[in-house]
Amino acid sequence: MKVLAVDCAANLCAACVYDAGAQKELGRAVRDLGKGHAEHLMAVIETVLQVGGIGYHDLDAVAVSIGPGSFTGLRVGVSTARGLALALKIPAIGVTTLEALAAEGAKAFPGHAVLAALDAGREEIHAALYDAALAETYGPAVTTLSEATAMAIGAEAVLVGTAAPRIASAAGRAFDIGPVAATSDIATYARLASTRQPGEKPKPLYLRGADAKPQAGFVLPRQGHDPKDPKGKDS
Repeated sequence: MKVLAVDCAANLCAACVYDAGAQKELGRAVRDLGKGHAEHLMAVIETVLQVGGIGYHDLDAVAVSIGPGSFTGLRVGVSTARGLALALKIPAIGVTTLEALAAEGAKAFPGHAVLAALDAGREEIHAALYDAALAETYGPAVTTLSEATAMAIGAEAVLVGTAAPRIASAAGRAFDIGPVAATSDIATYARLASTRQPGEKPKPLYLRGADAKPQAGFVLPRQGHDPKDPKGKDS
């Protein structure tokens, strides 16, 4: 089974091809963009296919990071994965950034619960708690620093994600800490997806609304329209 994985959840625009049967990565490409994933993702995918020595029709599934993460990046990654899956008649499989980070934490510190936590701004944290078998026991959800800290202490958890240092500092004690990053290594998404049965089509995981909202007070009335006249002067 050959899986193409793509990740646009954070600054990186990443893709890899993973051979699940051989349990090895065939090729990868990673660009640190910040923005502009839509302009680069297909070129990144073409690169990894070329490096891996395979074509689109050799693929058996497409894996994609579904967030939480960048609103725009998630839309780009998910829509590309679903489009490729539809065109190639293969499944698209979503993997959250939190579970991918948790898998890396569990690999580094086996036998422990893992708290995956990402800074979300507004003093909020996007978090999910996993047991030693990587079964989800809480979240993904929006939490406060104090709530995340209490979870970490109560579960004696390994910490991963961008909020891990803040949680450890707030707890005032030492924790085992895995990757302190906004997203996982691209091969982790491919590996996790390769172990799953296809389900619903992936969609972005948004734990809160977009920061950008229409501003009230900037709606201009139609010229010549009397608000007291529902039909308007020129109807």
